[in-house]
Amino acid sequence: MPDQRVLVHTSLQRLRWGDMDMLGHVNNTVYFRYMEQARIEWIYALANGQGYDGGHGPVIVNASCNFTVPLVYPADVEVRMYIGDPGRTSIGSYYDLMVGGQRYADGAARMVWTDRASGRPVPLPDHVLAPLRAANG
Repeated sequence: MPDQRVLVHTSLQRLRWGDMDMLGHVNNTVYFRYMEQARIEWIYALANGQGYDGGHGPVIVNASCNFTVPLVYPADVEVRMYIGDPGRTSIGSYYDLMVGGQRYADGAARMVWTDRASGRPVPLPDHVLAPLRAANG
């Protein structure tokens, strides 16, 4: 598959006052929680509300975030989640954190699909790859 990112989920999340730190903006660690929430919503939707589909699901092996504009309360953050760069057992997830149509941050997390019982990697399920296949015709 070509190196292409496909939008798979959008999550609207309200900033909480407690998300901010003493500098008056959302603490850097909280950006990862916003991305995680979007990812969990997508995973649960894939597995019909079960989280792990047939005992298989993703674990994160690395994560990153680029902070462009500080998020400040009050605001609603739109987290757009994309997938791309699939391997045999892993796939990239990418995120744009938006407020009012402006990107405040972007991030990424590499997901490895695993068997929950053994913890061993398993091939990516077809339904995870389906959006990429559809985008490539």
